[in-house]
Amino acid sequence: MNFLMVALGGALGAMARYAISLIPVKTDFPILTLITNILGAVLIGFVVGIASEHEGISDNAVLFLKTGVCGGFTTFSTFSLEAYNLIDSHQYVAGGVYVVLSCLCCIVGIVCGKILATTVNG
Repeated sequence: MNFLMVALGGALGAMARYAISLIPVKTDFPILTLITNILGAVLIGFVVGIASEHEGISDNAVLFLKTGVCGGFTTFSTFSLEAYNLIDSHQYVAGGVYVVLSCLCCIVGIVCGKILATTVNG
């Protein structure tokens, strides 16, 4: 059952990630991956926040959302390749900004998701 939960969630997350990649953006800066990673951070923070506040949420639901959906949605391997490509093409400032923004914004995203979960809980 665990593998099925991860697989179904992963499929949904991957489809959502692909949908975001279809947004027409004209820039060399990997903004859509940055946005995807930030949204994924908010989502995983929300899931963890809700799961820690409510004992009635099943382990399968958490596995589906956290490992499946968030794992399929976020694009850290793509982020790593894009950061490398920016640095490799001597775009050091853009590469550095991208790495710092991705890391900081995603950590802030976790906090925002947890705060949102607390707010939803009342």
